[in-house]
Amino acid sequence: MREPGICVVDVAKGELVGATNRYTKTLGDLAGLYEDAAAYEALLRKMGGTAVYEVTDYKPSQDAGDMIVGVTKMLPGKVGREYFLTRGHIHANADRPEIYYGESGRGLMLMESPAGEIRTVEIAPRTICYVPPYWIHRSINTGADMLVMTFAYPADSGQDYDIIAKAGGMRSRIVDNGAGGWIAVDNASYRYRSRELVDSIFAKAS
Repeated sequence: MREPGICVVDVAKGELVGATNRYTKTLGDLAGLYEDAAAYEALLRKMGGTAVYEVTDYKPSQDAGDMIVGVTKMLPGKVGREYFLTRGHIHANADRPEIYYGESGRGLMLMESPAGEIRTVEIAPRTICYVPPYWIHRSINTGADMLVMTFAYPADSGQDYDIIAKAGGMRSRIVDNGAGGWIAVDNASYRYRSRELVDSIFAKAS
């Protein structure tokens, strides 16, 4: 049997104290995700290797029945009119859900079904966002401050990032509406997945 563990969410630092893993993504790591390539290159020259978002998590194991918990923090900012975002993924075992809890800042969870349906859930402090099985999901900071969220998901979920890249991104982009808020607009580069691919995602879930 494993021993119980404890971690502390440091909201001010946006990290999990006691984490067993940490990874960061700089703007350079996010090439090709934004619609405005010129704005991306200009901002990249300014920001250098600055981390756009960072994840700290606690992974007792990757066994079925176990849990992974962690914290994501994301800088506020935009590339052109588009808000800072994470790469996004679907779980490799696509029938696994995930929970996000807003600690500070404001943002949203952009979700897409394999067939291209879009859902958005706004996240603020003390907001819980449930990402159901089979949904692709991406975090976006739509506020003026650091977005900090705690998350939890089954330890054997895994991540599949290619499902977004191969479709030319997610079907919607989250952009500044010009009035201090956000709006979802169509992604002109998006390519719908074939019925065969969609069916295979549901069929391969364990």
